[in-house]
Amino acid sequence: MHRAEQLKSIKGLMRHLDEGTTVDAGGHLHNPVSSYTCSELAEKEWRAFFQDYPQLLGLSADLPEPGSFFTSDDLGKPIVCMRGKDGVFRSFLNVCRHRGTVVEHEKRGKKHLFSCPFHAWTYNSSGELAAVPKESHFGEVDKSCHGLVALPSVERHGLLWVHPNPNASLDPSDLLGPELAEEFDAWDLTQAELKWETNYETPMNWKLAIDTFGETYHFSTLHKDTLAPALHGNCQLYDGYKRNHRMLLCTRGIDRLREVPESDWHILKAAIPVYYLFPNIQLIMGQGGPTLVRVYPHGPDPNQSYSQIAFYAHKSMQAAAWADADVAEQTAVERAQAFANIIRDEDYWVAASAHKGALSGAQDHVTFGRNEPALHHYHNTYREALNMAPLGLIEANLSRKEL
Repeated sequence: MHRAEQLKSIKGLMRHLDEGTTVDAGGHLHNPVSSYTCSELAEKEWRAFFQDYPQLLGLSADLPEPGSFFTSDDLGKPIVCMRGKDGVFRSFLNVCRHRGTVVEHEKRGKKHLFSCPFHAWTYNSSGELAAVPKESHFGEVDKSCHGLVALPSVERHGLLWVHPNPNASLDPSDLLGPELAEEFDAWDLTQAELKWETNYETPMNWKLAIDTFGETYHFSTLHKDTLAPALHGNCQLYDGYKRNHRMLLCTRGIDRLREVPESDWHILKAAIPVYYLFPNIQLIMGQGGPTLVRVYPHGPDPNQSYSQIAFYAHKSMQAAAWADADVAEQTAVERAQAFANIIRDEDYWVAASAHKGALSGAQDHVTFGRNEPALHHYHNTYREALNMAPLGLIEANLSRKEL
């Protein structure tokens, strides 16, 4: 985030604290409970959002050097992402062109040759077919047209983008828009280093996981013993960027900034920037580095989802937030693990409870408050992408009937 935007944002959060205000969407929104439970809608989402839409699968740090690779099955097909000897990021369908066997089974590692476990057809880190054992017996194979099937892949702003459709196009600049793209460049995510990752399975609709990141109204209740001592609940800034957005969560560190000159201010001392990238990504800029949360449904099942959570250390973020660089790295990892546990044990626990409520038939809609604009944005963006009519604002004065 550029310096001018940092100062503007810190002053905006201070103004909310001083005036007892927060972001205001201008009214309530009623979201149908069926958006979490409908099998037909879940099928449409799986196809439109996860089968035929660009996906952020990691940061540049996931492929730190030539020969690095990782695999993914999150989009309903086996994918392998790799960095070639030339340093270029590429991704492919992880499928042997001989008999269709999955070629690489390890989650991540380093190698320049990938050999199919069935007949040892071997591919290099550029996806080219490099060797066919006993080709004189098998019959001559034109290696130039039997490489791994390439997927559209772009590395930009320290982010790894893949389109799961081999015939599609991919333009991260168009997805983000110029303002957000410039802001990501300012974070210099190419400095990040992968330190820790985990996977949380939860019996709930995937959008309920996304919803938990959409407001700070719940901090003083759900997180009263964990996050609330470190953050001001129900105080945030919100900005939209095409189908994406940025939220700034207000930390209690902002109180100390009032006592120091603006030249010593940094956004990470006052706030936690949280970026939502359509359709399923939360990228959280913490004091120790970024945390990437990728949320997926289990195919078209509306009742099951999981989250892939990865923490990346970032020296510049640590230096901006902490004076003692010697302890920053270990502290960063410990804080990231503790934060992930809060997501699992508090946010996802209550979201799974909300899914039970959705299935109970107790009500036909849930209500998003005027202080929850991210939730308004999420769900109307999903509807827009599926060519559904938007949910309209209603007067923020709930009657007994509306409750």
